[in-house]
Amino acid sequence: MNIPESLIAHADTLEAYYQEHFPELAPLVRRCFLNTIETTVTEDEDGYFVITGDIPAMWLRDSASQVGLYTRFAGDDPGLQKILEGVIARQAEFILRDPYANAFTASTSDPSAGYEDDTLMVPGVWERKYEVDSLTAPVILSYKYWKAAGKTGFFDERWKQAAYAIIKVYRTEQDHSSSDYRFSRTNCPETDTLPNGGAGNPVVHTGMTWSGFRPSDDRCIYGYLIPSNMAAVVALRELGEIAGEVYKDAALKTEALALAGQIEEGIERYGIVQHPVYGRIYAYETDGADNTVLMDDANVPSLLAIPYIGYRTGDDEVTRNTRRFVLSSDNPYYNSGQYARGIGSPHTPEGYVWHIALIMQAMTSTDRGEIMSILHMLSETHANTCFMHESFDPDRPGEYTRSWFAWANTLFAELMQNLMEEGFFDKD
Repeated sequence: MNIPESLIAHADTLEAYYQEHFPELAPLVRRCFLNTIETTVTEDEDGYFVITGDIPAMWLRDSASQVGLYTRFAGDDPGLQKILEGVIARQAEFILRDPYANAFTASTSDPSAGYEDDTLMVPGVWERKYEVDSLTAPVILSYKYWKAAGKTGFFDERWKQAAYAIIKVYRTEQDHSSSDYRFSRTNCPETDTLPNGGAGNPVVHTGMTWSGFRPSDDRCIYGYLIPSNMAAVVALRELGEIAGEVYKDAALKTEALALAGQIEEGIERYGIVQHPVYGRIYAYETDGADNTVLMDDANVPSLLAIPYIGYRTGDDEVTRNTRRFVLSSDNPYYNSGQYARGIGSPHTPEGYVWHIALIMQAMTSTDRGEIMSILHMLSETHANTCFMHESFDPDRPGEYTRSWFAWANTLFAELMQNLMEEGFFDKD
C-alpha cells in the first residue's frame, strides 16, 4: 500500500533529530516509526486489516496500539485519515462479530489459529480469549483520533452498536457467575486455558469487570485484572464524552459514566493492598475476597503504565509506591542482566526482559537519568536488527523472541516522538 506522505516526512524528521542528539538510536527510529504502516497494514474488500507482525491475525489491542501514534499526524493528511478510520471501522465490526474474542482473521473463510478450544467460536475469529483490554483499546484509539484530527464522521451507527456491546459485556462480567463465557484449551500449557470448567477461578462481586486473560494472552489467576480495569475506567469515560458530544445519546453517556464509576470504586476498594515494604500498592489481580497476585507483567495495560493509561498521574501516592514495587526484585518478573534490567513476563522465557516494559518505564518516568539509562539499554539490546523485539536475554540480547513485533516498534517510536516534542535533549 502507499505510505502516507506525512508519515514519510515525519520519519525523516525523527531520524535527523536523533542523528544529532542520540546517533546510536537514529537508525532504529525511522524503521520502527514506519514498521506498522509499511509491513502490517493492508487494504482488502472489507477495509483495512492490521496484523501484529509475525502472527497473521488482527488483535484489537495490538492494532490500536500499532496505529495509535499515527493519529498525531492525521489532521492534514486525508490518506492517513482514510487508513485510521478504516482500522477503527474494522475494529467495530470485529466487536460486533464477537465481543469476547481477542483476535480475528481477515476473512470469515480464513481458518482460526487451529487450537483445540472449547468455546463458542464463530467464523472470522482467530482466538477467543476474553480480555478486558481488548474492548478498551478501540475506544481509546477512536477518542485519540477524534481529538487529534477533529473528525466525527467515522462515529457511525455501527460504532455506536459496538459501544453498546462493550458496555453489555462489561456489565455481564461484573457478575461472572451469570456469564455464559467459557474457554478451555487442550494439549497446551496451563496458562492457555481457564480452570473450573473454563469459567476461571471463582470471584465475588466488587464492581469491577472480570477478565479471563491478561494482555499477554495468558490466563488470569484471579479474574479482576487491575490494570485492565483501570484502562476500562478511562475508556468508559472517553466513551461517555463521545456519547454526549457526538451522538447526543444521554442514555449511553449515563450508562458509560456510571459503569466507569463502579469499576473505579471497585479498584480502589479491592485492588489496593498494604505491602510491608512499599506501603499501599495496587495488586495485579484479585478475586475480591482475600486473594491477590502481587506482580507486574510487561504487557500493557500494566501497573507500570498507570500514568500512560491515564488512570492516575505519576505523583499519586499509591501509583508511586506501586512503581517502586514493580521495578524491584520483589516483583517476580523483574529481571536483570549485563545489558538491561526491567520487567519480563511469564509469557516468555524465565529471566527475559521486554522492550515494551523498558519503553514504558521511560515513558512514565520524570527522572532524566533513568530515561537516559533506558535509552542506552535500548540501543544495546536490539541485536543489530534496528527493531524492538518481544523479549530478550539481558545477558545475551542476541537471544530474543519475536523478531517482527510491530507494537513494540511503534511504542519505541512514540517514546522517541515524545522526547523530541518535549525538547528532552535541549534541556540542561
